[in-house]
Amino acid sequence: MNVSKYKGLALFILAISQLVMALDYTIIFVAMPSLGKELGFSANHLQWVVSAYSLAFGGFLLIGGRLSDLLGRRRMFMIAMGLFGLGSLLGGLAESQLMLIAARALQGLGGALLSPATLSLIMSNFNEGPERNRAMGIWASMGGVGMSLGLLLGGVLTSYVGWESTFLVNVPIALAVVILAPFVLTESQVPAGAKHVDAAGTISVTAGLLLVVYYLIQAPVEGWVSAATVPFAAIGALLLVAFVIIEQRTKEPLISFRMFRNRNLTVAALTAFLFSASFGSLYYFLTLYTQGVLHYSAVQSGLSFLPLTLSAFVGAKLINTMLVKVGVAGTIATGMGLGVIGFLMLTGLSESGSAWGMIPGTVIIGIGQALVFTTMFIAGSTGIEPKEQGVASALISTGQQIGGAIGLAIIMAIISASLGTSSTLEHMQPADLNAAIHTAFFISAATTVLGILVAFLTLKQPKPSKLDDIKMTAAH
Repeated sequence: MNVSKYKGLALFILAISQLVMALDYTIIFVAMPSLGKELGFSANHLQWVVSAYSLAFGGFLLIGGRLSDLLGRRRMFMIAMGLFGLGSLLGGLAESQLMLIAARALQGLGGALLSPATLSLIMSNFNEGPERNRAMGIWASMGGVGMSLGLLLGGVLTSYVGWESTFLVNVPIALAVVILAPFVLTESQVPAGAKHVDAAGTISVTAGLLLVVYYLIQAPVEGWVSAATVPFAAIGALLLVAFVIIEQRTKEPLISFRMFRNRNLTVAALTAFLFSASFGSLYYFLTLYTQGVLHYSAVQSGLSFLPLTLSAFVGAKLINTMLVKVGVAGTIATGMGLGVIGFLMLTGLSESGSAWGMIPGTVIIGIGQALVFTTMFIAGSTGIEPKEQGVASALISTGQQIGGAIGLAIIMAIISASLGTSSTLEHMQPADLNAAIHTAFFISAATTVLGILVAFLTLKQPKPSKLDDIKMTAAH
């Protein structure tokens, strides 16, 4: 395998790419009230500033992974970052609701192509073992940094510059990454001969995912069995069934189903689902706590996430040691276990408390989050042929996207049932909101318990040999 000669710079731009995508996820929440007011969004339409991104990201992940494998990971990385930067530029210049929503969709498309390309570039630019695990640990920790930084930077930029700057800040970063990529990243080997694209499979799975993700976005608003949403779910499910049939009959499928015989990949996708359904909702509910219960400003709220960010770095440093001592299953189970402890600690947050009360729970969760997030991608890449790394990465990311949507929907449904109210969380009184947040953290804790069971029951592996221990220890 050819690996990059400029590994430091290669890791830097791959980590920066992850930082920008994570930052963009939370920075928009802070900017939404301002842009909604200036562009005249109604409450129902404003959600599409977030949903347009999620829809495009979730719908195009699998084709993004396949294109990376067919056309080259570095090439797709540059195209994707270019699209993300263009979407950011158009968002910053938007003067109408339609233009802003279209810009967010373009950012989502860029993200869908960027995510699998970035992950598979780590595979092709860093040697398997401690070196790659360290690179993935840094890459993963930048996700936590980005989400925390997004809340802080979003508050500062929106307050002192304007909501447009929350989009435009991405443009110079994207431009710099595209310029540097050809010099520091090694291109993956592209299959020789004609590049067959499974058109029928591509259309069916992309359309199916778009419709299912649309249903998951709209169902909490319109109703899970509403005539306005159920047809989208039904047609999407039929298209996904058609996709399975098509893939079994075509000579060069978009996804080879023999990949699912690799238990590590299948369990990694399931772990990603459970991870996003639990850890993925943390930032949303903690933001509600700091701003809705404690009445912090956006800047104060962002600063309260710094302990979580720093602890993610600590977790990333522990990856190699954990993999040597307890293996992949033990590392994921440990991370999920820390999540259980952290979420249960956060159920003690008080309506009259402060951000100091968040620190013990968020620090523990931050370490656990880094362990699970990084290791599930390491597990999913084990035993996968190099030419299929892009699709494998996309499958795990798809599990993550669907898990986040379903997890949040289930949490919201349970909160509504337990509190006997249909009021949105943003409009609740502080005492009721605090109770709702406690419920959310109890559900997240239960989900992470399920994650522990999945890890131990399905990812059991023999302990590393003493020779492997010596090799990995020497690498430190």
